[in-house]
Amino acid sequence: MKPREIRLSTTPTEEELAALKLGDIVYMDGLLYTAREGVYKRALEDKANIPMELPSESAANFHCSPAAVIRDDGSFDMGAVTATASFRFAKWLPEWMAKTGAKLIIGKGGMSSKDYKEYFVPNGAIYLSTVGYGTGALLGRGVENVEAVHWHEELGLAQAMWVIRCNRMGPFIVASNMQGECLFERENAKISENLHRVYEGSKQPTLKRFGETDDRDDELIG
Repeated sequence: MKPREIRLSTTPTEEELAALKLGDIVYMDGLLYTAREGVYKRALEDKANIPMELPSESAANFHCSPAAVIRDDGSFDMGAVTATASFRFAKWLPEWMAKTGAKLIIGKGGMSSKDYKEYFVPNGAIYLSTVGYGTGALLGRGVENVEAVHWHEELGLAQAMWVIRCNRMGPFIVASNMQGECLFERENAKISENLHRVYEGSKQPTLKRFGETDDRDDELIG
């Protein structure tokens, strides 16, 4: 079944978020901002004033490192937008979402359903994942303009807070929903349920992984 394609504002309504289903493909319109450990530490631990009106300007936090430079005349050159792994920032997310009203956390790899239920659900937020690797240039096509770069002198370009106006930026995949269900865990469960069928008809081997066993459930891949 072909997944649904959704155009979604970076300031979505609760109804729009609730209508999203696991596996939906999302394209973003509006302002989004980048925030990762540098921004989280500065805003949450050092108590610096956040240089945006959140969530009225944007409720979309993208975990990424833009392939971008600031030219001598102060203008910006952004060619690609490469997502980074969101689990690295999980410890800051509950406070960040509560403080900023972020409803869309975007990144790579996702988190566990436990994180979604404990961190995202109480804040009415969902997680959007990039689709595979090597999509930085593709996502870069959705960058209409760089509106501002905050804290780049303090944090450097990779950790700075980039404010990006996007037009049909994507594709992203809905990896969690308002109930805290996790797309990756759901699909992994389906795969595991039928994994034994891969071996049907094959000769029973002895698997040697840190000891000997003929139980395929004990097989370790290092």
